[in-house]
Amino acid sequence: MKTNKANISFTNSGNIGIGLKAASKIISVQEGGAGLSNIRFIQDSATGLVPKAVFARSRADLAENSFLELSESILVYYFPALLGEGIFRKIYSKKLPADLKQQISKPAVELLKSNNVQANKKLLPVKAALALSAFAIPLVEFTLNYFKNLMTLKVFKQSDFENIANLNKDKPKDKEHAEKVEKSAKKNIKLAGCIYAGCLALSALLLKRGDKSKFLQNLSQTILAPGTKFFKNNKKKANFFNKYLSLDFADNNGKLALSRGQLTSCVLVGGAGYFGASKDRGKQNFLETLFRYPIVGFYIICGNELLEKGFRKLLYKNGKCRELINENLEVPKLKDLRKIAESKGGNVDAMYKKLLKQKVLIAGLPLLFGIGVMGFFIAGSSNLFTKFRYNKEMKEKAKNKSLSQV
Repeated sequence: MKTNKANISFTNSGNIGIGLKAASKIISVQEGGAGLSNIRFIQDSATGLVPKAVFARSRADLAENSFLELSESILVYYFPALLGEGIFRKIYSKKLPADLKQQISKPAVELLKSNNVQANKKLLPVKAALALSAFAIPLVEFTLNYFKNLMTLKVFKQSDFENIANLNKDKPKDKEHAEKVEKSAKKNIKLAGCIYAGCLALSALLLKRGDKSKFLQNLSQTILAPGTKFFKNNKKKANFFNKYLSLDFADNNGKLALSRGQLTSCVLVGGAGYFGASKDRGKQNFLETLFRYPIVGFYIICGNELLEKGFRKLLYKNGKCRELINENLEVPKLKDLRKIAESKGGNVDAMYKKLLKQKVLIAGLPLLFGIGVMGFFIAGSSNLFTKFRYNKEMKEKAKNKSLSQV
């Protein structure tokens, strides 16, 4: 019987307790091959859906947030691999030699370092075509808020945020405003579809002429490795742009997976949909989005990573968890803890349990921060500020009205 190496820690760890074992399994999900997708899905559900459900202001508000949070998480964290690996890779790599087909998942940044010019001429346009085809993800993310507006119009017959958020229960429905919201939603959904048609057309051109055209070669590098393309003499800037602005896929043991650059594109393009759809429904909806989205967006892109690094630095500086955190603030994988415990001698099970507790602390506290602060605090304070702004605006309107009548 085969034993999954990733699970050796659980089968040979002795009695570590239910709580510690459950926390360890969450970490094993995070460190699995599709770790970025899996852990971000868990984080987004915990920090997005649950708090918004708790603080829902009406049935329409609850339905909207449930639809938006679940569809966004599934779309952003699982569809890149589904589209890239499951569909387009097979179609786009058909004409590649067998040896190059195996390198499709290798990041363009690494391919460019190899200086294999002839291979890159064939590989990079195919990879760029794959990246453009997967741009359906941020474009659909953009449309979700407009679909949400249409859903609320259809199911709850509401288009004004003041009604949806229970700011003014008695405000009469405005048919003209509802028509405007519906028209804008359909217009922007069509716009996203046209942009994606352009992406597919450019993908087809890259596949057909990419290995023969210098312009298309340069375009491929810009799409896949913007840092390498534009900042050859500045390693720090090159790494930043390659990490956060590349549309290239990540490599999951030879398979295409969600990358941080793709995640960034979803946040930025999706943000345009958030702001546009909220503006259609009224000033208070737009201001609430303006308060919340930049904070949440930053946290999704890099805030969680910065938090984890900062926490590791704090622990290391204070002499905590030194068995796991090295001077470069690196922490070994969960699957390696048993070997580390064995290398230290003595009671292996006791040492393993100690290392496991440290690992859970290092990984778990930032996650709890995300749930507590980025989830419940942001959701709750966002609702409170919206109500405060609305009440203040109504008082000022009433005051101005009374003064005008004097």
